[in-house]
Amino acid sequence: MKYICSLIVLLAMLSATAQKKYTISGYVRDSATGESVIGATISVAGSSMSVGSNQYGFYSLTLDSGAYSLSLSHVGYLAQGNEVQLNQNLTLNWTLLSKSSALAEVHVFSRRRDQNVRNAQMGRIDLSINQIKNIPAFMGEVDILKTLQLMPGVRNAGEGNAGFYVRGGGADQNLIMLDDAVVYNTGHLFGFFSIFNSDAIKNTSLIKGGMPAQYGGRLSSVLDITMKDGNNQKFEGEGGIGAIASRLSLQGPLVKNKASFIVSARRTYVDALIKPFVKKTSDFYGSGYYFYDLNAKVNYRFSEKDRLYLSGYFGRDVFDFNNQRRSFGANIPWGNSTATLRWNHVFNQKLFANATLVYNDYKFKFAANQDNFSVSLASGIRDGSAKVDFDYYPAPKHKIKFGAVATYHRFTPNVVSGRQDSVAFAPSNEGNKFALENGVYIQDDWDISDRLKLNAGVRWTGFTQLGPYTRYTRDINRNKLDSIVYGSGDKIKEYNGLEPRATLRYTIDDASSLKAGINRNFQFIHLVSNSGSTLPTDLWVPSTFIVKPQIGWQYALGYFRNLRNNMFETSVEVYYKNMQNQIEYREGYTPGLQDPEEEFVFGKGWSYGAEFLVNKVQGKLTGWIGYTLSWTWRRFPDLNEGNKYPARYDRRHDLSAVATYELSPKWRFGSVFVFGSGNAASLPERFYIVEGVLTQEYSRINQYRMPSYHRIDLSATYTPQAKKKRRYEGSWVFSIYNVYSRQNPYFIYFDQTGSPLEGTLKVEARQVSIFPIIPAVTYNFKF
Repeated sequence: MKYICSLIVLLAMLSATAQKKYTISGYVRDSATGESVIGATISVAGSSMSVGSNQYGFYSLTLDSGAYSLSLSHVGYLAQGNEVQLNQNLTLNWTLLSKSSALAEVHVFSRRRDQNVRNAQMGRIDLSINQIKNIPAFMGEVDILKTLQLMPGVRNAGEGNAGFYVRGGGADQNLIMLDDAVVYNTGHLFGFFSIFNSDAIKNTSLIKGGMPAQYGGRLSSVLDITMKDGNNQKFEGEGGIGAIASRLSLQGPLVKNKASFIVSARRTYVDALIKPFVKKTSDFYGSGYYFYDLNAKVNYRFSEKDRLYLSGYFGRDVFDFNNQRRSFGANIPWGNSTATLRWNHVFNQKLFANATLVYNDYKFKFAANQDNFSVSLASGIRDGSAKVDFDYYPAPKHKIKFGAVATYHRFTPNVVSGRQDSVAFAPSNEGNKFALENGVYIQDDWDISDRLKLNAGVRWTGFTQLGPYTRYTRDINRNKLDSIVYGSGDKIKEYNGLEPRATLRYTIDDASSLKAGINRNFQFIHLVSNSGSTLPTDLWVPSTFIVKPQIGWQYALGYFRNLRNNMFETSVEVYYKNMQNQIEYREGYTPGLQDPEEEFVFGKGWSYGAEFLVNKVQGKLTGWIGYTLSWTWRRFPDLNEGNKYPARYDRRHDLSAVATYELSPKWRFGSVFVFGSGNAASLPERFYIVEGVLTQEYSRINQYRMPSYHRIDLSATYTPQAKKKRRYEGSWVFSIYNVYSRQNPYFIYFDQTGSPLEGTLKVEARQVSIFPIIPAVTYNFKF
């Protein structure tokens, strides 16, 4: 930390001049709700100087004494201006009027007019909740993750799956945070919906290239999701009644202008809809599925310098299966729990601090019984974290961010137990694993000149596997020969390293710029999958004596240009990424009682591609077209005879076109078209009959391609004209998913008919598709 402090002092000395300098600082808030506004831009007229509000709405700008004209802009808000005479330090708070609250005749810029060109950050996607809600949704359920998958460089995991892949990285290589708490499983209904309830979300940011040093622990991207703070001006509620789920959110002041709350709940009623149609005499009576989630947050502002936040999320999926004829039953619950406590403090007009405590827990459990036999399997991960972050503004051209974090992990990688009559058997695998992960970082957002801007930083990360733990040595047949026993807190294996990060922007003219980025990342925890999608049965495992951390380098270059007076934003980005210590299960692996890490094999991966985006941001018709051309490869010495092969999520072509059109205050329309090359797949190539049993021989890994994927979705939103002083508003959303009922592949299986003994055996490949055309109606309300 002494190096960090020395750097801060040096920059402060360099920024000192003979002319007296003063600092303007304060908060940016929504005028209607009192919510802090993230990422608002405060600019100085006649210069290139500007600063953005941080995650809590705080900003600071140091200038020479004198008169200035300041302007403030943000997505979806009216732009504002302010004249200031700066002859002393000044506190200036801004309250913004949202576009939806503005009068119809007032012209509103949808965003800072040149933000995408002037910002040094590349590969960043910021989406407002209003944008997300205007896009057609599957079964009427608005989904943040599905919307992000429509952007270039971000692809889905397959039909109906909530997992996503960024620039050739795996699903586990995305750092997904909800109010600073890491989310380990993002899917409901086996991945068909995400866990994020849009009514509770304030801001969504995805960074897919040039990851800032403040983030660590993943190779590919950061998805930072912030919950609403709650309206501190008045009580209000909103919700919706959909085809398979309903939701309700309530928020309001606890103490006006000082404290507020929000509670948001959602539950599906698939089980309730199906139950009347299942007879009590049915073999499957008692089977069912449902999910629910709850978001809650409270905050209290003690003063302009101190504010406390407490937020949490709790969600569960519960699947029950019963077959009375076979006396078989199964119960499969899984889900996430998170809690975040944060304290903001303003030390002075140049230094802002945030201290955070986080608890998160992901659990998966499978329990089954038949007659007198029962078996259960449990896996999961539990974290406790403490971190502190500082925002320091030493000079107009510098914004420094630094901090530290420590996380204690507890992993449960497949614990199996069972009972037969009165005989119980305990697991033979090693059970829980423990680890401590640390990080320290510093970064500087530096305006070198009017044309050149640099965001550079470095992060040190360390990971230590801790006891209690027993490490075994085994013979060639994997029988235990000897063991080393580690006590609680003993160090077993330690990894650490530096992660340099840098992005550079060069402004060509007022409408265009070039950007370049390079970053190195470590990833110490891994999601190991035995399937082609992110299912609850996939395992989170730590780096250990056997499992080494993943290491990745990413290089990116981009050209950004605005057209037609900033009506269109366009960009082209190219990237190359290499990844070491990738993990897969060995060939022929089947789950058992052994420690899963003894079944892993290790290799490397690399990916490269180009992303193209045209985004229309002004007018009644808005939307974007995104296209990605990419290659993603893997090579494992112990797989595929050591030859390279395409990753499961390799997709050569990926195209998305999104449009929304506001016909009138009553009617708004949306449409989505997506096209993607088929997923890579391993399929049987030959079939043999061995002792009367049909045996199949598989191709090389991912040698074949599934059919291409494409569909069109449409939506129409009808909002009746609200009467003056009416305290209740409602709207109807009509949507059609997969308009032309494209039979997109979910998986392929081989069906056999006839008899091998009679010579009539016939084997045919059959495609399973799960979503035909699906119309849906949702009623949304607000009061």
